[in-house]
Amino acid sequence: MPGIDAPAKINLALHVTGRRADGYHLIESLVVFTELSDHVTVELADQDAFSLEGPEAAALATEAAGSNLVVRARDALRDAARHSGIELPPVDIRLDKRLPVASGIGGGSADAAATLKALCALWGYEPGQEILSRIALALGADVPMCLDGKPLIARGIGETLAPLELGFALDLVIVNPRIGVSTPKVFAVLESRDNPPLPDPEGVDDKDRFLGWLAGTRNDLQPPAQSMVAEIDQCLSALHLAGARFARMSGSGASCFGVFANAETASLAAEKLRADRPDWFIAATRTISAG
Repeated sequence: MPGIDAPAKINLALHVTGRRADGYHLIESLVVFTELSDHVTVELADQDAFSLEGPEAAALATEAAGSNLVVRARDALRDAARHSGIELPPVDIRLDKRLPVASGIGGGSADAAATLKALCALWGYEPGQEILSRIALALGADVPMCLDGKPLIARGIGETLAPLELGFALDLVIVNPRIGVSTPKVFAVLESRDNPPLPDPEGVDDKDRFLGWLAGTRNDLQPPAQSMVAEIDQCLSALHLAGARFARMSGSGASCFGVFANAETASLAAEKLRADRPDWFIAATRTISAG
């Protein structure tokens, strides 16, 4: 059964720069993806089927299958083919859910993007990048940026993407306090929607210089999320105490990430954090670099 990873998406920086008349917020975000991922497998079948497995599957057990982004991605891709006069056969899709749900690291969006790519390969269907991006955006503002899984800067509502060549990988520890956060609710309590834009990245070939630049950026969703979920502060403090060189919340939370000196220190920090907070989701991982 052909399979494809759905890498976790980390917003290293997220600036909210405005709001459109239709209510969508404008952002500028530096996004990276990690080796930590969900996994989607697809195969031809007599009838459409969708199943969940993996350590985080229970969080989606009560969700109607039709509302899962994986199923919606399948249906959207099939509808696009049908409009071109192409009928695509039934498929069995299995989602190995390893990333925590509603956690600010793009699990659902990554799953949808991986499904689109896996089904295009299985079906031998090539809608073209423009159509595929349009399908992705209709599924969610974060889905287009998950299609390539490489570092980028996202602007607009997340649909304007510029690849970013990072000459290094970052060793991370991702921590989630097992509290789901509603993105619309975080935006609803955001005090300022017209904030300074993301400065031009510096040090893309030098990790130390890059981290210095990163310290001068923001996640504008972090303060409102912290006001809603006190455990976010605990996550950030735990990462700093574990030796993180830099720590921040990703997306709308509640997941936080810490950047560590190398893979060994990240792994040791994750091990200690798991011992201290066995009720949290904690994982050491590394970013996927384009360089």
